[in-house]
Amino acid sequence: MAGDSRHLFEGTNPGIGAASGADDDAPYFVHDAQALDRAARAFLSGFPGQVTYAVKANPAPVILAGLSRAGITAFDVASPAEMALVRDVAPDAALHYHNPVRSPAEIAAARRHGIASWSIDRPAELDKLGDIAGDEIAVRFKLTVRGAAYDFGAKFGAEPDMAVALLRLVAERGGRPSLTFHPGTQCEGAEPWARYIAAAADIADRAGCRLARLNVGGGFPAHRSGAAPDLQGHFDTITQAATDAFDTPPPLVCEPGRALVADAAQLVLRVKAVDGRTLFLNDGVYGALGEWRDLPAADRVAVVAPDGQPRSGAPVPWRVFGPTCDSVDMLPAPLSLPEDLQDGDRVVIGGMGAYAGSLVTRFNGYGTTRVALPSGTGHRRRAV
Repeated sequence: MAGDSRHLFEGTNPGIGAASGADDDAPYFVHDAQALDRAARAFLSGFPGQVTYAVKANPAPVILAGLSRAGITAFDVASPAEMALVRDVAPDAALHYHNPVRSPAEIAAARRHGIASWSIDRPAELDKLGDIAGDEIAVRFKLTVRGAAYDFGAKFGAEPDMAVALLRLVAERGGRPSLTFHPGTQCEGAEPWARYIAAAADIADRAGCRLARLNVGGGFPAHRSGAAPDLQGHFDTITQAATDAFDTPPPLVCEPGRALVADAAQLVLRVKAVDGRTLFLNDGVYGALGEWRDLPAADRVAVVAPDGQPRSGAPVPWRVFGPTCDSVDMLPAPLSLPEDLQDGDRVVIGGMGAYAGSLVTRFNGYGTTRVALPSGTGHRRRAV
């Protein structure tokens, strides 16, 4: 992420209607505080354990503050910078430092911030922590499990046999042994959690350890296309899997990012040029559409004419380029948009509160993290 994330989600609402000046030529987000509150409360009431927010998904202060107001009291942080952001907004929050590879300087900073839980996935990283007496140390393990949009196991996670050995080391050194895993992002079905939880019980049994906690990670799906995901079904599967796998299930923790904050923002783009069935937008894969290189494009998209009226033409496939001079600044697949789309129209994309702002590079001077905070402007915000 480029720049200072403290500037994310600041501004006033320019509306989604006609442009009124040069500033309206830039892309922007529209914040939805009510959607953020609903998502937080759904997790707090439905998940059978502690809910922590993965700050990487959107570190904006308005997001952190909104989650804190809704009752989120713990945050998954991946760097000292994220720790500082949380401490600015929620000074008493519990911080879980579950990025398992750290420098000595990062460890020292984390201790100053009062980390409540650490994760490791290799002996050398446990050694770096030094004296762990009384600390919760969550051993991160991985399995070959399908069901995610992309797998996180290529970078982090111990194989089960190594996880057994690491749990024993944590216990021998006076730490409080826990387990953690991440099934991968945007898991539409709950089966990955069931398999991981069964494996966690086996690892703990082989290690001869009673787990202080079991962190079931993130991966909960956001509403990108079609019907909204059944998160309660995921929660129910996790509850049942823990009951089936353990004689006495350990306390559970989750660390959602995407599913908590995706609906907290819409992205408003402008059509810069139209050429046949090709269009150029004022943002692209170097900006807020960066994830669309790796995930299928969402279908929660509307097109609004300069006078604020929706385009209603039949949907047709459009080849979509971003604004930079780089020819790879292009969506990998055509995007279905109204056939009557024209230069100057606004493209409004729902569910863009996760990762879109965090991934903006400012390459060629394009990309923005400016956010509209709708209140008393009289502008209508399209639901998509």
